[in-house]
Amino acid sequence: MPALPISSPVAVVGAGTMGSGIAMVAAAAGHTVLLYDVREAAARAARDLITGQLDRWIAKGRISGDDRDRFLQRIVPCDAIADLASAGLAIEAVVEDLGIKLRVFDALEAILGDDSFLATNTSSLSITAIAAGLRRPGRLIGMHFFNPVPVMALVEIVSGLETDPEIAQRAFDTAAAWGKSPVHVRSTPGFLVNRVARPFYGEALRIIAERGAEPATIDAVMREAGGFRMGPFELMDMIGHDVNYTVTCSIFDAYYEDPRYRPSLIQKELVEAGFLGRKTMRGFFDHFEGAERPVPAKAEPVAAPTAVVIEGDLGPAEGLAQAIEKSPLPSRREQTDGDSRIVVDGAVLKLTDGRTATERAADEGTDDLVLFDLALDFEAARRIAVALPDQGTQKAADAACGLLQALGLAVSVIDDVPGLLVMRTVAMLANEGADAVLAGIADAAGVDTAMEKGVNYPMGPLAWGDRIGAARVLNVLDNLARTYGEDRYRASALLRRRAAA
Repeated sequence: MPALPISSPVAVVGAGTMGSGIAMVAAAAGHTVLLYDVREAAARAARDLITGQLDRWIAKGRISGDDRDRFLQRIVPCDAIADLASAGLAIEAVVEDLGIKLRVFDALEAILGDDSFLATNTSSLSITAIAAGLRRPGRLIGMHFFNPVPVMALVEIVSGLETDPEIAQRAFDTAAAWGKSPVHVRSTPGFLVNRVARPFYGEALRIIAERGAEPATIDAVMREAGGFRMGPFELMDMIGHDVNYTVTCSIFDAYYEDPRYRPSLIQKELVEAGFLGRKTMRGFFDHFEGAERPVPAKAEPVAAPTAVVIEGDLGPAEGLAQAIEKSPLPSRREQTDGDSRIVVDGAVLKLTDGRTATERAADEGTDDLVLFDLALDFEAARRIAVALPDQGTQKAADAACGLLQALGLAVSVIDDVPGLLVMRTVAMLANEGADAVLAGIADAAGVDTAMEKGVNYPMGPLAWGDRIGAARVLNVLDNLARTYGEDRYRASALLRRRAAA
């Protein structure tokens, strides 16, 4: 089946934020949109809100007044669900309640033609469970759009157990024709994005629970070293802790309490206190007007080093070696049969491998050791996290800070957290992505597209894992698993296969 033709109307049931956004996208693609909501006058109110959005686009010079008028002519508020009978595609965007959704689809099945297909925008309910209540379950597909719908590119095309593959492909092609980036996904708790994204929040929450670093510092490192658009704590404050915590709990419960998805008591307490983030003006940060934002930890300036020796190939940190070589710092390269490292005025800098600095210092018989974190691009990074052993020396700290500061990096010295911040999080994201592929939830390209387009990650987690190297990611996870003694850090069998290849 080809994409839905422009001549075919699209019905949208539910005129809230998501339904209105979907209506805008379908209308922008040229479809007549039949917008219906059981709440009296809600569809007309949504059309008025869309008008306001279009007026703002006019003010920014993005569209003309004539464009707006033609756009609005394609959005038709409907007073009864029977008015949707001519639609070739009906998209449900009502509340996340299985019973309500089933009543909607029962009414739609009674009026729509045999050639039409049905879609649900659910973000949490099983497509299989919804379809089981239909007379023709094969024509139901999940089309999970992301908010704000006109802006976010990703659409998860979610197939249930009985979804007709031709319907899934038609939904995929229709979303692509609407200018979106669709990804095929198998129906499973959290679908793809919400499942794979859990470590981005979960590891950060665990680190503050262990008092490894403050939220503002973690956010700054994840942005300025990891390249993420937002840090985990500011993102949770924006999403709302009630929403984020509920999603985590639902995935944890749905996967029979798999420790990889265990919710955080710290976030639970915020929800209980009503500190939900921006919506209540308090979360991890205060959002009241004039509130002072916490400052990320930053080492005081120290003198630049007098001698830098780069031993071996630094692997995913090779960009740091190149930055040193391009700088005015006195440096040289040497080959080594041992681990790669940077020697700075007698101190040793090494990229984290998931062990603590204290453990590595004991293994290597020196306290003059500093571990540094991963960065997306060391030459473009603005900040880096480092950790010292419990018995670390000030000489080593000053040498490491002096080197990194001379390269233009702010240095955040954190507690001796295994895996530090970026490396630990990326390793867990790559592992989660690999497990999604192993389970047949999506293919590797789909995982990376979903995380880049759906949550604006700077790279897909599998592509990032490949850049680091599967063997190195596996080593980080195995070290974390050994340190914590928890199944939370178990490596995917697919990752182990790739590391062994």
